[in-house]
Amino acid sequence: MKGLKGVIGRVRGWRRGWHERSKLERIDLYTRVTLCSITWFFAVSWGLLPLGDALDEGPVAIALAGAFLAANIAQSVLSNRNVALAFDAYRGTAPFPPGRLRLPTALQVLMTGLLVALAAVGGVQEEGLVLLVLDLPVAFGIPYVLLVPVRRFLLHSAAFSIAVVALLAAVGVPGGLLFGAFVSLVVVTLLVLVSARPSVWSLSVMWQAEEARDMQARLAVAEERLRFGRDMHDVLGRNLSVIALKSELAVELAQRGNPAAMDQMVEVQRIARASQQEVRDVVRGYREADLPTELMGAQGVLQAAGISVTVEGADGPAGIGAPAAVQAALGWVVRETATNVLRHGDPRHCWIRLARTRDAVVLEVENDGAGATRPLGGADGDDGGGGSGLAGLRVRLGALGGSLSAGAVGDDLFRVTATVPLTARPDTNGRLAPSPEPSAAPSVLPEER
Repeated sequence: MKGLKGVIGRVRGWRRGWHERSKLERIDLYTRVTLCSITWFFAVSWGLLPLGDALDEGPVAIALAGAFLAANIAQSVLSNRNVALAFDAYRGTAPFPPGRLRLPTALQVLMTGLLVALAAVGGVQEEGLVLLVLDLPVAFGIPYVLLVPVRRFLLHSAAFSIAVVALLAAVGVPGGLLFGAFVSLVVVTLLVLVSARPSVWSLSVMWQAEEARDMQARLAVAEERLRFGRDMHDVLGRNLSVIALKSELAVELAQRGNPAAMDQMVEVQRIARASQQEVRDVVRGYREADLPTELMGAQGVLQAAGISVTVEGADGPAGIGAPAAVQAALGWVVRETATNVLRHGDPRHCWIRLARTRDAVVLEVENDGAGATRPLGGADGDDGGGGSGLAGLRVRLGALGGSLSAGAVGDDLFRVTATVPLTARPDTNGRLAPSPEPSAAPSVLPEER
């Protein structure tokens, strides 16, 4: 019973690990596993079944068949270990250690000699010889095709094919079988080339595109920081210079006993307060989320991730006619939910709907990734232990008199619904707060960290 529970737990762990990978990481893993599986498919089928004929040909043939099988297994293990390094070398992320090809090369020579010896003692039948020739270069060729240019791989494969056919001819293999062996080597060479090289090339291009998107995001952040720095410099630079000059003047006047020093300090106080308000304006503009901008940004980011997006109601009165405070609050919802769709879900489509009722604006963000693990950070009322995104939105909207609900809808859909009253407005400090009711004091959103 404990063993069964352990197996179930291991399977769940694999499933959880699979869902936690990004789409590109899944494609990468799938490609690597596929190439490694091809090696074992050939070794178990075409590399093993023909060796059964050796059981009826005496101890020498049996020993040669056993040695060929052992060398084939060892070559397959080395091939699987070298595939990951060959991937990295092809992408240019890490060099391939040249010494790791010495043992596979020696095994390839050994397997070729054992195959020729089996043909010489009659340990393999005619059809079996062609199948063994098909299996012969696969394990060595899959990592090797990623390490050398295509032209060099084809030249080396042609030389190897000619050498194998010449050795088989030397031990008396008939001409018809020689032709079949040569055709088999040509076919398996092309098979290795078209199965490994294009797959890794496509994967490399996708990784480069991913790295380019990451770089673009970092550049956008750096550009925004520069813009913010320029705004702060423009706001504070001139005023601080004036404050410094007037302070020096006030000190000089005070030392002389001139009552004008008081006027200068009053002016310094006025400029300082004005600078403080200007800094607040800059920071408020930097922090506030703009609904149209957030909608366009979410649509672009999700589409770049391969998720189709449908936006409804953004051009109508719900998106245009809503007060600025309401749009800012809903902009935060769009930003957070789009981030959660990318981080926790694996949807194919996302719907963003804006609707306006008599006294509120309703925003719905829905996606078909509810079958994935933690598609949007958890069910309604639970952030799934994965962060405070939805909880933070509930606090923000609650301070405006609004509400937020999130949860699965059916088997595949996950929906976040935000409702903000049209009476929400910013308070005197630039933060969002609802309009005060006659029977209640205004609620103020806590300071952002």
